[in-house]
Amino acid sequence: MSKITKFFKGSSSSGSSSSGGKSKHHRSKAGPSPQEAIYKLRETEDMLSKKQDYLEKRIEQEIMIAKKHGTRNKRAALQALKRKKRLEQQLTQIDGTLSTIEFQREALENSHTNTEVVRNMGFAAQAMKQVHESMDLNKIDDLMEDINEQQDVAREINEAISRPYGETYDEDDLLAELEELEQEGLDENLKSMGGLPSVPSARLPSVPSGRVSHRGTARRRAEDEDDMRMLASWGS
Repeated sequence: MSKITKFFKGSSSSGSSSSGGKSKHHRSKAGPSPQEAIYKLRETEDMLSKKQDYLEKRIEQEIMIAKKHGTRNKRAALQALKRKKRLEQQLTQIDGTLSTIEFQREALENSHTNTEVVRNMGFAAQAMKQVHESMDLNKIDDLMEDINEQQDVAREINEAISRPYGETYDEDDLLAELEELEQEGLDENLKSMGGLPSVPSARLPSVPSGRVSHRGTARRRAEDEDDMRMLASWGS
């Protein structure tokens, strides 16, 4: 069993015993709350801090008195030093007391904080339990199925809306028809221009290789260029 469980069980048992004995005995005075105890400890710390300041000033005064008398009045100087020693002892005791009170106050503050945290966590656990009790796992499964079904319906609706409206045609058939139309247009252009030129039936005289003059080569090149221009004009 953890210390926290023992603490809460002990507080509950003490509360039950006090409530049981309330009918026979007078109710005892309740102890201070954590906030009240922390406040009291802080007040004590302030009081001791002021006492420290007072003792430090007294010690400085006694030192000045001892220096003032010196060896000329040893008795007065020694009495001042004795008082300084007693004041220093009180100051040391206050330092130790302040450390103890500070430790106790910090422990009480931490305990109070942890108690509040545990109590709030208990409230949250009860609220969560109440929320879960109002939920039905079967209903949640049915709800998720309905959500998935509606998402499928929405997907089908989007696909139906995105389809092209009306009849659909094969793109390959349309491209083939377009090529036929282009060919018909070329044929009509050739007919309007009188068709292709007839090929001459007479055979051209052959020229022996190696004896072609530069003038004949230039003439053939010019004729070829004329033929190319003529074919280009027919195509347009």
